[in-house]
Amino acid sequence: MFQGLSFMVDDKLCIGVRNEEILCRIDPQQAELELEKEYCRPMIHGKRVAKGYIFVSKEGYHKNKDFQYYIDLCLAYNKVVQKAKKK
Repeated sequence: MFQGLSFMVDDKLCIGVRNEEILCRIDPQQAELELEKEYCRPMIHGKRVAKGYIFVSKEGYHKNKDFQYYIDLCLAYNKVVQKAKKK
């Protein structure tokens, strides 16, 4: 589904890597703010925009402090988001 390497925390998707982008699962309200940045884009699954999922290009995370910023956003949201129900 994500076509890359995904990292799970507490059995929930937290962050992923695809080509030179990172996929961040963050608070949907924060995601809207991040999408205003030129190096962020929404994750589109099929024809739908996946709320709370953004791709960040290497220009947005190439500095250690920037990479840590996105890791922190992902880990903070991971603490409050519910696990997906098993089908």
